[in-house]
Amino acid sequence: MSESRAFCPRCGDPVPERSASDATDPLRPGAEVELCDACYFEDFDFVDAPDRIDVRVCSQCGAVYQGNRWVDIGARDYTDIAIEEVSEALGVHVDVADVAWQVEPEQVDENTIRMHCFFTGVVRGTPVEEEVTVPVKISRQTCQRCGRIAGDYYASTVQIRAEDRTPTSEETDRAEEIAHQVVADMEATGDRNAFVTEIGEVDDGLNIKVSTNKIGKKIANKMVEEFGGTVNDAETLVTEDEDGNEVYRVTFAVRLPPYTPGDIIDLANDDEGPVLVRSAHGNLKGTRVTTGERYEASYEEGNSPEARKLGELEDGVETTVVTVEDENAVQVLDPETYQAKTVSRPTYFDPDAETVPVLKSRAGLHILPDPDPDTGDDGDDEPYDPYSHTDSDPDTDA
Repeated sequence: MSESRAFCPRCGDPVPERSASDATDPLRPGAEVELCDACYFEDFDFVDAPDRIDVRVCSQCGAVYQGNRWVDIGARDYTDIAIEEVSEALGVHVDVADVAWQVEPEQVDENTIRMHCFFTGVVRGTPVEEEVTVPVKISRQTCQRCGRIAGDYYASTVQIRAEDRTPTSEETDRAEEIAHQVVADMEATGDRNAFVTEIGEVDDGLNIKVSTNKIGKKIANKMVEEFGGTVNDAETLVTEDEDGNEVYRVTFAVRLPPYTPGDIIDLANDDEGPVLVRSAHGNLKGTRVTTGERYEASYEEGNSPEARKLGELEDGVETTVVTVEDENAVQVLDPETYQAKTVSRPTYFDPDAETVPVLKSRAGLHILPDPDPDTGDDGDDEPYDPYSHTDSDPDTDA
């Protein structure tokens, strides 16, 4: 009886019988016929590799274009990126088992990395190996974010202004800090569209141009949270995008209160004495310099009751205490005429003090709290703080 065997359809040599699993394997080409080892290896390609790989990087910030977006990698050495791109681009024949490989990068020049890849494996019980070289070209471009920054792009403007005054350096400096912090926080979440375009001083305040309306809104709201005041926004149509959608720029106008902590004001239609402003957030709060009692503006007056500014806490001039007359009055020297004058005694006055700061204004002469008081000799005395909340002042600024 003759033996039934399979033969190579190319050279006619007999080939070993295939297992049932090999015969039904959909991943193996030529499932119907089987070549002998010699013919099989003539057409066998261990590794499928591209002729070249191009990697797009931003020449300004170093971001890499991956998939369909720019990604910040935080590095100027792109060897790891080249290895990753090569790993994704290479293909290994499905018949190879026990595959192992390694790569040796060769930096040819600033924009070229030659990747030497070495593969080993086993096919039909035969060890195989192959070496391929894939050049990786670094293509330096400009990402969308850097292009917008270079083109002074902005979507929102935050205007820092104040009512009946110019914002203080503390307020404008803080506005800049907030702007950069908001951008940093958004960048940390992966938002590449977050940046500050320009910060410029103007006669009546500060203008901050930023890349998105969301950033502008956050800056404006944060300023009002810290300093009080109001925010108004206005939209301006500037263009249409590629899909025909209208694109607006939004201006956020921050209007800070007319008074700041440390201001001394004389309230209109009020005969209880000037007020040292403690907080302008929400309703204006302060301390009467005549009595030391707490003051808070009505809801209708808000943070800008009608008043005139007399000076600031730092304007106080040190003068001599002549005598303490009673619990309501004390004599001090007028800092201009050096005459003894009787003035109101506020609760924060220290009867043992030899000198006190005073403010002389159109409203008269008033004792001020020490802007930088010292504690007592025993170290246990709490200095008076005109801006702090006490037990008699249960509300807190939001």
